[in-house]
Amino acid sequence: MARSEMERRWAAIRAAMDAAGIDVLLMQANNDFMGGYVKWFTDMPATQGYAVIATFPREADMTVIGQGPFGGDSLLPAGGDGVRPGVRRMLTTPAYASAGFTHAYEADLAADALAPWVKGVVGLVGLSTLSHHLIDSLKRGPMSGATFVDASDLVDRIKAIKSEPEIRALRATALMQDKAMAAAFAAFRPGASDRDITAAATHLSLGMGSEQGLYMCASAPPGVAVHFADRHFQGRRIEASDQLAILIENSGPGGYFTELGRTCVLGKAGARMHDEFAFVLEARRYMLGLLRPGAAPADIWAAYNDFMTANGKPGENRLHCHGMGYDMVERPLVRFDDPMPLAAGMVVSCHPTYETAHGLHWICDNYLIGETGCERLHAYPEIIVEIE
Repeated sequence: MARSEMERRWAAIRAAMDAAGIDVLLMQANNDFMGGYVKWFTDMPATQGYAVIATFPREADMTVIGQGPFGGDSLLPAGGDGVRPGVRRMLTTPAYASAGFTHAYEADLAADALAPWVKGVVGLVGLSTLSHHLIDSLKRGPMSGATFVDASDLVDRIKAIKSEPEIRALRATALMQDKAMAAAFAAFRPGASDRDITAAATHLSLGMGSEQGLYMCASAPPGVAVHFADRHFQGRRIEASDQLAILIENSGPGGYFTELGRTCVLGKAGARMHDEFAFVLEARRYMLGLLRPGAAPADIWAAYNDFMTANGKPGENRLHCHGMGYDMVERPLVRFDDPMPLAAGMVVSCHPTYETAHGLHWICDNYLIGETGCERLHAYPEIIVEIE
């Protein structure tokens, strides 16, 4: 991401830290599916289960702790370099989640990075991504005199509203997924396996700069509720007249996630299937009408479920609308328990889904929330795809 965008983020966060009296932020990630905090601050993702820890001081450059040799301690130029903007110090240790005793090495380096704030206020970013051992070791040991606070919401409310460069990156991901969906359905034929379908989408995406992602699908005979699944369940061989549900949930160049989901049939979809899909589109239009700046997720959740039950459909009891960006799922979660109000500039995935005795009915696209309405970022037709 451009340096100007990184500086925009840092300035907004430091202003919020100053207002909240927080001296330094601490975050950790071990993957680039839902490890977006580290990526958002450092412009580098954590990958493959290897933990990355970052400290973000209110009045200094960052320190990053990652995989590497014992005793690694490198000083970067002030302001970082071309690879790690805003990072002044790199610390390394060979620590692994599969070898529990090595967690102590990471905790020791984190204490070193946080040493200037042993009596300060440390903001924890992403409580679900910070290891218990790391925080427990800091609180019981060198940082016992510090005050620890949850700063996740402080970061989330800034991170959730996308800048123009971020929106451009998200549009590029959506375009890539449109093409990947077409490639997937071009491979949908009798004798192929579900894995062949996702392989086609993966190949196209990687060629267009995709960095990470999930390619989930499942085929089934007509009239069966098909539940798309991950790769280890994609061995089924496709037969004539089968249907296929596929979800492409990957990141494009730069690491931004969107997701696109459709259903395809070999031959013609039945009238019942088309009728249910028509209602799915109606439900989504209703949902999108609720996505306005200032709206409360809990109110939207309640109104949507009232709409579904009033029309004789199952109420929603999962997550069918949520933010996306560096994480496959990020706030706001448009449901009963997220207090974050919606705002213009948020990008959300909207995928109304319900199951009946004769099928799974759904659709999935991403939308940019504007001041007066929502813009669909995907261009793939909103149809059940029929292949003759």
